Amino acid sequence: MATASDFSKHINEGYASKGESIILGGAILNGEAVADTFVKVPLKTLNRHGLIAGATGTGKTKTIQVLSEQLSSFGIPVLMMDIKGDFSGIAKEGEEKPFITERHAKINIPYSTASFPVELMSLSQQNGVRLRATVSEFGPVLFSRILDLNDTQAGVVSVIFKYCDDQKMPLLDLKDIKKVLNYITEEGKDEIEENYGKISTATTGIILRKIIELEQQGGDIFFGEKSFEIDDLMRIDENGKGYVNIIRLTDIQDKPKLFSTFMLSLLAEIYQQMPEKGDAEQPELVIFIDEAHLIFNEASKALLDQIETIIKLIRSKGIGVYFVTQNPMDVPASVLAQLGLKIQHALRAFTANDRQAIKQTSDNYPTSIYYKTDEVLTSLGIGEAFVTALNEKGIPTPLAATMMRAPMSRMDVLTDAEITEINGKSKLVRKYSEEIDRESAYEILTKKIESAIQQAEEQAQAQEESKPESNEPSTASVIGKSVVKVVTSATFIRGVFGVLGKLFRK
Repeated sequence: MATASDFSKHINEGYASKGESIILGGAILNGEAVADTFVKVPLKTLNRHGLIAGATGTGKTKTIQVLSEQLSSFGIPVLMMDIKGDFSGIAKEGEEKPFITERHAKINIPYSTASFPVELMSLSQQNGVRLRATVSEFGPVLFSRILDLNDTQAGVVSVIFKYCDDQKMPLLDLKDIKKVLNYITEEGKDEIEENYGKISTATTGIILRKIIELEQQGGDIFFGEKSFEIDDLMRIDENGKGYVNIIRLTDIQDKPKLFSTFMLSLLAEIYQQMPEKGDAEQPELVIFIDEAHLIFNEASKALLDQIETIIKLIRSKGIGVYFVTQNPMDVPASVLAQLGLKIQHALRAFTANDRQAIKQTSDNYPTSIYYKTDEVLTSLGIGEAFVTALNEKGIPTPLAATMMRAPMSRMDVLTDAEITEINGKSKLVRKYSEEIDRESAYEILTKKIESAIQQAEEQAQAQEESKPESNEPSTASVIGKSVVKVVTSATFIRGVFGVLGKLFRK
């Protein structure tokens, strides 16, 4: 029978690290923590992504808090999605309590309190750093995948981007691309057909409805300027701590389309802008995606392929992505295969489906002579978890039931007054608070249409004035009066363009 000494040696050798590492906690054997048996993750492998899973109330939030604190202490910036509003307390020093002292005594890790530099961010109207992106920054391929368009519809989106690029018309927000969609099937139909080919109004109608769906989930707030600059996620404070950037998403839980849109655009933008890092000693940025099922449940096949591709490639840029969810089965197998660190809190078995999920979960972990994985998964206590990581050579570490260390910062949310205080001191809040609505496709096309109408009026008036008076009205007079009469009618303006054709084209 294996002894505690054998177990301690097995874990300490398996988690040995020559470089810097994060200590997650102490290993557990037969339900008890084994002193001086530390479960560690090398900084060098933190760009290999990870999963933090477990039932509600088992300690996932505190695990993310601990990881964020440790990363910040090593000067590594963090970006976290805060769906439930649980993480803002990182900005304030915690409080040592008896249960914390007792836990740390068991695992023989000194405990101290600390606060960490925090930026509070928002995709909506909540107080904080406003996050925006332009339609142009998405590009036609990513924008089409966000809207879940087929190949034909995606081809039309590519034509729109090409036309706007050729005409030097920026696509900044959703009203820009909606205006272009209307223009290419109405007033500008002949111009588009001549230079780019015929476009079906049925196709543009479908695209427009998809855009409206995104708009109703808050896309009209997200798309626009000033665009967020990725470099602002990589900041270190004057004490050498990495900033913990918390995106407050409490008001968009019912808007999964906006959430998945933002996440995919952010990952794509980071991948495009960050230089290759190769085999670096520590990551440049670590991202925690809470309630990860909100991304995957709403994602189309094309979108899932895009996510999988980015996850594969982005680690070479020094970026680690960590998915947080209740059930690891929420994450597609193709993505799970890319994850180096797995922290699995307790799962609960209430139904046959639950038991089957536990069996599948246990099969994803290394075998161990010290644990019956499926049984331990249901008996782990709050703040305990199965851990397996990658060592510095990229080899999976032994499976270790772990008593996680406690957060050093406050294990509670900030008050409204404290949030206001943090935002009041933030340089980024001031930088991104201004909404910019510069001239873009919407304004340019509106002016173009108005100019064409004005030319039509002037030509009709000139023709009428050049004709001798007669009892019968001239053709020019009829046309001119018709145009003047319906200048304010959008529907009839389209008719005028159809009748007059190239006469009214600029």
